[in-house]
Amino acid sequence: MNLPPLREVIAAHGLSASKALGQNFLLDEQLLDRIAAIPGNLRDRAVLEIGPGPGGLTRALLRTGARVTAIEMDRRCLPALAELEAAFPGQLRVIEGDALAVDPASLFDRPYAVVANLPYNVGTALFTGWLSGESWPPAWTSLTLMFQQEVAQRIVAQPGTPAYGRLAVLAQWRSAAKLAMKVHRSAFTPPPKVMSAIVHVTPEEIPAGVSAKVLERVTEAAFGQRRKMLRQSLKGLPGALEALETLGIDPQRRAETLSIAEFVGIARVLTG
Repeated sequence: MNLPPLREVIAAHGLSASKALGQNFLLDEQLLDRIAAIPGNLRDRAVLEIGPGPGGLTRALLRTGARVTAIEMDRRCLPALAELEAAFPGQLRVIEGDALAVDPASLFDRPYAVVANLPYNVGTALFTGWLSGESWPPAWTSLTLMFQQEVAQRIVAQPGTPAYGRLAVLAQWRSAAKLAMKVHRSAFTPPPKVMSAIVHVTPEEIPAGVSAKVLERVTEAAFGQRRKMLRQSLKGLPGALEALETLGIDPQRRAETLSIAEFVGIARVLTG
């Protein structure tokens, strides 16, 4: 299908990336097609996209045969997305609204993949929301998400590295997270000040006897004072220091030295 180049679409609708909305437009169609290919075959699959903007990634997803539901809060972009709806009949549904206020479960009656060039200012909040909750496996089959490279590295970080923290534990304790692609700042309009990267996350089997809420509380306490020893950072969490003793974890260690399995172990003791 012959669609006008994205630059023409942006010019025709008088669009410019909004700093307040954390927007940076990606216009390289070949790069967008590579991103759309990361989750695997999307033909006839439900896909959730957040912040499509003028529709660059949207059109790449539609070309795969995916059935896309896109949530966009910038009203200026809706006419450009309406043109895509017309070009791909029955494949695209656009919802105007704030993705943080929309429950994806209300949008789909079947499993769906999430693919998004996330707005920088809400990316982490959306990501942790998708990772949380006691119900597992989740309704989403995979997350393919663009972040600032620094955030992406925090998601896939290993214990003992500077980037390792709460985000890594929450992303990896019951999911597989990998850095799928780095994206140079020059690929965007306007170019952001930082490099970007795409993280691909797929759910795995949940460890038995562990509450997600408890693990979230443990990691929040442990990494909230990451320079302090565990005996100090966890002392405000009832039962946490006793859990360390039960598991034989030295309370003089710092949070970044603990493996994900050790955090899960602490949460399991506190869950029980």
